[in-house]
Amino acid sequence: MTPDPTPATSTTLTPPRTQTLTLTDLTALLRECAGEEEGVDLDGDVLDVDFADLGYDSLALLQVISRIKRDFGVSVPDDAAATADTPRALLDLVALDR
Repeated sequence: MTPDPTPATSTTLTPPRTQTLTLTDLTALLRECAGEEEGVDLDGDVLDVDFADLGYDSLALLQVISRIKRDFGVSVPDDAAATADTPRALLDLVALDR
């Protein structure tokens, strides 16, 4: 058997920057990364509700921001977990990279 002369390539691809992060995407990421607080309805009107009131701390937001960077191919400021206190604020930060 002869070795394959083709160099090994990474299977990780940079996602296209055409998809916009929506509130639906964000709430799905919150659920996937950190679960959902009992008694909190992420399908309700949560756009201007503090993440703390939704049951998400800075560690949870760091995980979500990491996924946003990876899945949507955007740059999010390192201090976003501290400065974006609501879903609207985080969506606005992500939109700035567009």
